[in-house]
Amino acid sequence: MQDHQGPRALGDLTQRLAKTHLGKRGFTEASLVTDWAHIVGEAQSLGSLPLKIVFPQGERAGGTLHVRVASGGLATEFNHLEPLILQRINGYFGYGAVARLKITQGPVPKRERKKQAKPPAVLPPEQEQALQDRLAAVTDPDLREALAKLGRNL
Repeated sequence: MQDHQGPRALGDLTQRLAKTHLGKRGFTEASLVTDWAHIVGEAQSLGSLPLKIVFPQGERAGGTLHVRVASGGLATEFNHLEPLILQRINGYFGYGAVARLKITQGPVPKRERKKQAKPPAVLPPEQEQALQDRLAAVTDPDLREALAKLGRNL
């Protein structure tokens, strides 16, 4: 039995739990599914879903990634962008894991776009100066910037 000291990242636990289920579908890394938006781009990920990777017998490279897309237009886009998508996937894995895409059209679970971060708050010049005066005694620059950001938002 392992002795775990201190808090652990939730991602470590979910990666192990998801690996068993996703491994049955050819996904050796659950992160392909969780990082799909990062790999193919936000717009393409909203209407697509990686389903499974099928490798040649006895191989762990040169596989076929099965992807479901929500519309014919997106299927055409994936066909057109296939070389770029394959390059991104293989760059993500660090080796030639996937050689081709097999695209099918069908329902894809609805996902929301990631919300854009709010632009930093801007204070009137006199309030900004007052905030900077209060933070002048803070010597750590990272802490000072974090406190300034908090002060602007409040």
